Amino acid sequence: MRRGLELLTNEEMARADRLAAAHDMPTRTLMERAGEAVAIAAQAMLAELPANEGRPRNVLVLCGRGANGGDGFVAARFLTQAGIAVRVALLGSIAKLRGDAALAAADWPGAIEIAAPGCLAAPSDLIIDALLGAGLKGEVRQDCAALIAAVNHSRIPVLAVDVPSGVDGTTGAIITEAVSARRTITFVRRKPGHLLLPGRLVCGTVELADIGMPDFVLAEVAVQTFDNGPDLWGAVYPRPKADQHKYDRGHAVVVAGPPESGGAARLGARAALRVGAGLVTLASPPEALPINACHVNAVMVRAFDGAAGLAKMLDDRRKNAVLIGPGLGVEGNALELTMTVLRSGAAAVLDADVITAASANPPHLFANIPHSAVRPVVLTPHEGEFERLFPDLAGSKLERARAAAARSGAVVVLKGADTVIADPAGRAAINSNAPPALATAGSGDVLAGLIVGLLAQGMPGFEAAAAAVWLHGEAALAFGPGLISEDLSGQLPAVLRQLAAKLDVV
Repeated sequence: MRRGLELLTNEEMARADRLAAAHDMPTRTLMERAGEAVAIAAQAMLAELPANEGRPRNVLVLCGRGANGGDGFVAARFLTQAGIAVRVALLGSIAKLRGDAALAAADWPGAIEIAAPGCLAAPSDLIIDALLGAGLKGEVRQDCAALIAAVNHSRIPVLAVDVPSGVDGTTGAIITEAVSARRTITFVRRKPGHLLLPGRLVCGTVELADIGMPDFVLAEVAVQTFDNGPDLWGAVYPRPKADQHKYDRGHAVVVAGPPESGGAARLGARAALRVGAGLVTLASPPEALPINACHVNAVMVRAFDGAAGLAKMLDDRRKNAVLIGPGLGVEGNALELTMTVLRSGAAAVLDADVITAASANPPHLFANIPHSAVRPVVLTPHEGEFERLFPDLAGSKLERARAAAARSGAVVVLKGADTVIADPAGRAAINSNAPPALATAGSGDVLAGLIVGLLAQGMPGFEAAAAAVWLHGEAALAFGPGLISEDLSGQLPAVLRQLAAKLDVV
């Protein structure tokens, strides 16, 4: 796994600091390095600004009373040493500074202004936001909220330290008011709040600075949250072999619904084939067979009659992964068909109408999900479906996805612009490559098909879900504006070629 893929919650970052101190790396040293990194980033931002005729560059550093403010004081000192005009303003009393922040303030040789909206009246080319940091607790105080609003109103470029003030580094929530930064510099590892909405929207470009935290400290922290991408799951991504035949690459089954809604299942089936499943069968109710057969070629179509007919089809153990839900309908025998799939011994993706149908009695569904690594089950709800299936779960998107996976025994893909993938053991990945164009009818059906196609090839449940989510986003990015769901599978070959080159897959 690539270094830097881990995402540290506020509590984990604090624990890492304590462990580093226990291993003879003082937090004061880490603060010095962090402040120097902020100063370097600030100089880079100043160099990118348009020429400022007749006036030297001027930086305003807004500091809070905590460690984030200490980073700001250190950055101000380094910028002054580099010959840049710097003003420092403190939110609160200098007498209330404690620990490393107090030491950093004592080392600052210049004046300290009061941090209030009025301090923005003097011209500044750049604001360094070192007010609150990632570990925000509770509501933003009124004086701080007013200052944040003034910063945003000023339209002066902002470099945020760790996270923009007002953003919770663990949840991505905006507490009352948040600084809108052009760039954010963070340390050791990024935070979930850099990727989760709405916090991600105010971070700008996020830069990670190495301040010398030893890797063994992070190993002791045992991080469980990751940025989704090939470095997370590439080691188990399917590698085609020259001596393989199609049955070696798995046989996915996509269960279709009535004729009027069969397009959803067909989208999923095509995606499963495109992502590499050796064979894909569209299991069709008899009345939908003619229309399904007219719309597919490489995907096979086979009729089944009710749960007994589906069970007989899945008796063939070569059919090792099943997608059920897209276009299935929420009435009739949807739950009976779902139970048949869960009893079949195949890996399963439960999507769309199955999730809605199961929301009438969620414990019944969860009781029938096998807790097996060799036959994983993946649930793929969007927010509305999630609320129906897990109505009592609250908290951040990351917290809710984790709790849902633990309760259900399934890998949970909580979809959205910041999709979270979580497994029952507590691992979670946050995805950040999904463009707005994916908010279109049928795109979720394609995603479900990608997951079942990777499961058919033997990929573990968490990794298959995470890889599919990433491929889904990359395909949408490759197409660009005007995307409809039918376009996604057509973009996959180019995306898969790039992925193969990255993973050195023949």
